[in-house]
Amino acid sequence: MPKGYHEILKDVKSNTYAPIYWLQGEEPFFIDSIADYIEQHALDEGLKGFNQTVLYGKENKIIDILNHARQFPMMAERRVVLVKEAQDIADLNREEGEKALTAYLEKPNISTVLVFCYKYKTIDARKKLAKELEKACVVLAEKRIYDNKVPDWIKVFAADLQLKLSEKAVYMLSEHIGNNLERIHNELKKVKVNLPGDTVVDEHHIQRFVGISKDFNEFELQKAIGMKDHKKAFQIVQYFGANTKSHPVIPLLVILFTYFTKLLLLHKNNQASDDELARKIGVSPFFVKEYKVAARNYSAMMVIRNIHLLKNADLQVKGVTSNSISEEDLMKELVYKLMH
Repeated sequence: MPKGYHEILKDVKSNTYAPIYWLQGEEPFFIDSIADYIEQHALDEGLKGFNQTVLYGKENKIIDILNHARQFPMMAERRVVLVKEAQDIADLNREEGEKALTAYLEKPNISTVLVFCYKYKTIDARKKLAKELEKACVVLAEKRIYDNKVPDWIKVFAADLQLKLSEKAVYMLSEHIGNNLERIHNELKKVKVNLPGDTVVDEHHIQRFVGISKDFNEFELQKAIGMKDHKKAFQIVQYFGANTKSHPVIPLLVILFTYFTKLLLLHKNNQASDDELARKIGVSPFFVKEYKVAARNYSAMMVIRNIHLLKNADLQVKGVTSNSISEEDLMKELVYKLMH
């Protein structure tokens, strides 16, 4: 049965376990979070030595995994068998392995919680095995998170950790880290450890504990470009050029591409209310005014031109087209062209 991340986590947190979990998809954070919770909580610590087995796909065939799953618990309610990196099981896509797994799906050991962590992809939905998995297992059904949904996930994580974040703190995290949910979660845990529980986390806390410069970061660069603040934009680009390890060019190009794509959406929906615009471009209503100023500074034609400039710069950095200048000089030239 397909279920979402929150639904599965809610079930296991209420001590409701299924015999088989097939955790799959492009977003490893969802898979790891559920598997880690089961590994840590499905059994009392003193019972794990006898009743919990962690296997790895590269090292085991399906029959080996199922032999562990068929064993009965010792002085415990259940056994737990975790299969990490299940996408690397060699015989999973062979007839013998598929046949063995299908047979187990038809009659699983209900005293075992068998968890497959099938990362970075999904089983081909057209295959018989995919249909059998959906009938017999709890199948994780979550897609990779798009950038415009990252702020919502930051708020979910913050609520889970009982953290209060300012809108600017949320935005700085989403712009700096992107859709790397694992890193976002880890950074928020770091903030939680270092601050009293009733603190409202703002951009200064993010600067201090996450290591994002308050004045020289991706968020401030796109803001400077949007406001056509030439001096600030070139100061930031120069700072990035001197700190290329912390500020690689390709992720920066992605951030700016996303920014101008949002401005294009704003031009296409310029009659919408601020709340509607916020939903359409994927930002907090707190920042809509700033985006509207940027849209006045850049006509729709300029925005389209800038998107093409960013695509060309991406090709240059990747070596697809000829490039005889350094990445720092390329960024300086690009920022100049974007703003003129």
